[in-house]
Amino acid sequence: MQRNDIGVTGEGRRFLFLQGPHGPWFNRLGRMLGETGAQVWRVGFNAGDRFFWRDRSTYIPYRDSPDSWPETLAGLILARQITDIVLYGDTRPIHAQAIRIARTAGLTVHVFEEGYLRPHWVTYERGGSNGHSRLMQLSLAEMQHALEQSDMDLPDAPARWGDMRQHIFYGALYHGFVMLGRRRYRNFRPHRALTAVQEFRLYLRRLALLPFHALERRLATWRIRNGGFPYHLVLLQLEHDSSFRMHSPFATMTEFLALVMEGFARGAPTHHHLVFKAHPLEDGRIPVAHEITRLAAQHGVADRVHFVRGGKLAPLLNDARSAVTVNSTAGQQVLWRGLPLKTFGAAVYSKPEFVSSQSLPDFFRQPRRPDSRAYRDYRHYLLETSQVPGGFYSTRGRRALLRQVVDMMLAPEDPYDALVSGNAAPRQQLRLVN
Repeated sequence: MQRNDIGVTGEGRRFLFLQGPHGPWFNRLGRMLGETGAQVWRVGFNAGDRFFWRDRSTYIPYRDSPDSWPETLAGLILARQITDIVLYGDTRPIHAQAIRIARTAGLTVHVFEEGYLRPHWVTYERGGSNGHSRLMQLSLAEMQHALEQSDMDLPDAPARWGDMRQHIFYGALYHGFVMLGRRRYRNFRPHRALTAVQEFRLYLRRLALLPFHALERRLATWRIRNGGFPYHLVLLQLEHDSSFRMHSPFATMTEFLALVMEGFARGAPTHHHLVFKAHPLEDGRIPVAHEITRLAAQHGVADRVHFVRGGKLAPLLNDARSAVTVNSTAGQQVLWRGLPLKTFGAAVYSKPEFVSSQSLPDFFRQPRRPDSRAYRDYRHYLLETSQVPGGFYSTRGRRALLRQVVDMMLAPEDPYDALVSGNAAPRQQLRLVN
């Protein structure tokens, strides 16, 4: 039998799961952790959480007011002798409070997030992600030093998002159950501004409009790629996404759009165009296309501005002169191609070696390229540490994740320390998981 002190069994570990990504990922992960000898429980805050956690004996419903959550969690930790907290995203209020309590109690906090190198990776870290990630404090020199013993080959950046249809389907299903189970969880408050009913309607609307949006996107992309003009690409995000809300200087997406449009009008050569690419999950809750049209007319550049609704990023990046974003993870694909990149929010890749410090008009006028060799080292570091091949939403993606991430969770060191000490988990070859 293998020894527990090298992190290969879950004996003596007690995991408490909070909210996860839509779909069955947390249920599958909890089952496998149970197979390692660990004890596992799940706190559910609504009927969607309840539906996707299949073991009723380990499910703990939370129906009290949000104000009572910290006290309830502290009691759960004490009563069940919890050693580990597992959650998806670290900024929603119930998770931010849980992390503070867990740190005080000396617990390990396992944070899952969409991949920093998405679409075919998932992020696994401890303590925090995005603007709260340890990557924010690590210099490139420290990363390069940690990589000295590594000889891993780097896979190319994938061209597609991945399991998008499954993502939308599970989102609609989850919010449908939240809506239907409101009576049993009267005190549940979503971490976003919209109600569960509104979220459910948006997911259904997006599913219904997928064919129309696909046709619209193909036409817009064809016009841009066959227009024969130089263009700069703006990578949009969801206004309600935690990276935009918590780690950027903008209160609304319109503020960002206005800043970019003004910078383009002031600095870009008059034959250059500007292409706004919507996030693949943009659902129309804010009028992005309308705002772009209005601002372009206001600045006198309407004939040089384009809007693309989601879709593949690679075809647009292949011909772009540069890219601008707040802090989208899609910036990683920009840097992988050696294109100049301008950002405005906190991002794990916002290192001085990669991201332009120019003013926005100067950037559009003559953008400076990143240090591609330095970025290659940075990307190598991510692939050796926190980026795990797989996905939350497709069956194949979850299988790929389970092969690797459970051992990473049971390890005594987080992924970054494990690389330095020589205990990093072996890495699988990347396979498409959609």
